[in-house]
Amino acid sequence: MTLLQDPPAHTGTEPVRASRRGRGALLAAGLLAALLLLALASAGIGAYRIPLGDVLASLQHRTGLGGHPLDRTAESVLWNIRLPRVVLAVLVGASLGCAGALMQGVFGNPLAEPGVIGVSSGAAVGAVGAIVLGAGFLGTWTVSAFAFAGGLVTVVLVYAMSRSGGRTEVVTLILTGIAVTAFAGALIGLFVFFADNAQISQITFWQLGSLAQATWPKVLAVLPCAVLGLAVAPLYARRLDLLALGEGPARHLGVEVERLRVALILVVALLTAAAVAVSGIVSFVGLVVPHVLRMAHGPGHRFLIPGSALGGAVVLTAGDLAARTLAAPAELPLGVLTALVGSPFFFWLLRRTRRKQGGWA
Repeated sequence: MTLLQDPPAHTGTEPVRASRRGRGALLAAGLLAALLLLALASAGIGAYRIPLGDVLASLQHRTGLGGHPLDRTAESVLWNIRLPRVVLAVLVGASLGCAGALMQGVFGNPLAEPGVIGVSSGAAVGAVGAIVLGAGFLGTWTVSAFAFAGGLVTVVLVYAMSRSGGRTEVVTLILTGIAVTAFAGALIGLFVFFADNAQISQITFWQLGSLAQATWPKVLAVLPCAVLGLAVAPLYARRLDLLALGEGPARHLGVEVERLRVALILVVALLTAAAVAVSGIVSFVGLVVPHVLRMAHGPGHRFLIPGSALGGAVVLTAGDLAARTLAAPAELPLGVLTALVGSPFFFWLLRRTRRKQGGWA
């Protein structure tokens, strides 16, 4: 005897999910289009102006897709100065944006950013120490190498100091990061006290953040860390969504919270240390970009992680273009510009959230 079964009832969530997927795809396409347009504009705009058609023609020629080469000066400016800077802005911005989304997911707090665990301040100590001590055994790579090592060592130190009984607590991790950051600030002040005028100028330039020293070797130095971190991060999206329910429910659903936290902190350290090592301290990218995308699309990390990488690349490419052109022929510090724009925007986000939702839960 065959029993007739009623068709499964629709819960009403399918249209919502389809709408969210469509909105996410549209938002990602818009970010990608904006990034391409900004990259092309940044490659052509500057003291030596290169028309967009010439930029495209040179790119086509170099990639074997037709086009034609430019004159010697234009080719040199485009390929030795502009394009390394554009690519570095994309890599650094994507790394900082993705790291910010991961940090906010790990800590369950949209106010978190990579600097919370001391990676930026640790990198600053490494860079400042290399400058003041006159280290030069790696040539032009010395400051970047010291900054990268300082960032990674600081993260390991923060995690080791906050670990107790085989596990870490979010509050302890944050407070330890604040303490280590304060200590790093004191070390930087001590180095500055013993520095001469030339070293102080170099330290100030590095701390303010800039991509003015971009070269293809620096791009190649950041590329492996950025690609590895950006490729690994989306693999943790589902577990971060479960962690958002709380540590207890996440454990019951099979998430090894401590292992997840360790893995993601290491990914954040890799992305941030590599970015800071070549650009100096650039703030608010990893804080504001995930906020905006969370407001536009929702809290799901399946979109938020790659979306924050794209958004960070867009923001930093636009910021670097503005830093080069707003006060031409002078160049504004990139870190100062992002802070000037990011801090009031972030304050507006906080006010808007408090007004509509009563603050972040």
